[in-house]
Amino acid sequence: MQAQRTPPAPGAHVGHDGAEQDVAFTFVQALAAELSGGKVELPGFPHIVMRVQRVLSDEKADATKVVRVIGSDPVLATQLIRMANSAALNPGGTPVTDLRAAVTRVGVDTVRTATIAFAIQQLREAPALRGLEMQLGVLWRRSVQVAALCCVVARRLTNVNPDTALLAGLLQGIGRLYILTRASRHRSLFCDATAYQAIEQDWHLSIAAALLENWGIADEIVQAVHESESVERDARGTPALTDVLVVGTLLAELNGDAAALAAQVECAKPLQRLRLDQQACERFLAESAQEVETLREAQG
Repeated sequence: MQAQRTPPAPGAHVGHDGAEQDVAFTFVQALAAELSGGKVELPGFPHIVMRVQRVLSDEKADATKVVRVIGSDPVLATQLIRMANSAALNPGGTPVTDLRAAVTRVGVDTVRTATIAFAIQQLREAPALRGLEMQLGVLWRRSVQVAALCCVVARRLTNVNPDTALLAGLLQGIGRLYILTRASRHRSLFCDATAYQAIEQDWHLSIAAALLENWGIADEIVQAVHESESVERDARGTPALTDVLVVGTLLAELNGDAAALAAQVECAKPLQRLRLDQQACERFLAESAQEVETLREAQG
């Protein structure tokens, strides 16, 4: 299924200085061309991740094949074992020391999430992104927070698969990461933070959907990510993955801002669908804080 995307007009938001405006306009034109031409790929994204995604999508692939593919990258294998031994996935405290046992413990969905987390962490160390450590760190912490909240929202408040929600939350900001990697070639874009944030806000969800389609991510997740800021979704019916992702994203962004949270409670239909008024949101955040932190630590 192709996500329905309507990109904003190129140059809709640009800086005020003439030179910066030209750079921003050219940059947005390039984003538009990449998106319309289907050339949306993250430079430096580890090939091992796509190999893992392919083997996990193969119904004929057994655990031995999965372990063999993951084991071909020692760093990824080590990270998966560490995740399997984290408090979130090993509440009994019984350690595993080999990759097969780790894969068996965490399951296919968590293996998929772990490989995506591994890839993002590898990108953070790319030589081309030196000097952007602060921005990369902010994006990573935001992604992990959204993922953890989505997992807990799904587990506590809905029948949505928590592992799927965790992965969707981790991927919600992938378009922002793409834009940052592209902007690294045009550092003057960062001189006008407001203009850069406007470009990011206009484009990140369309780019994320295109990336995830290219990677063969499940349609349900692609759609949820693409609609993850749609606070006007119909509030009727059973809560779906998109509702969980909208709520998890809102809670991650608004935790600690009582006034903004109160405003969203009045208009965000996914919050209403999950019966989360302001008091319920604050209670949920307080009661789930330790669970969220444990999941954050598991992502590394």
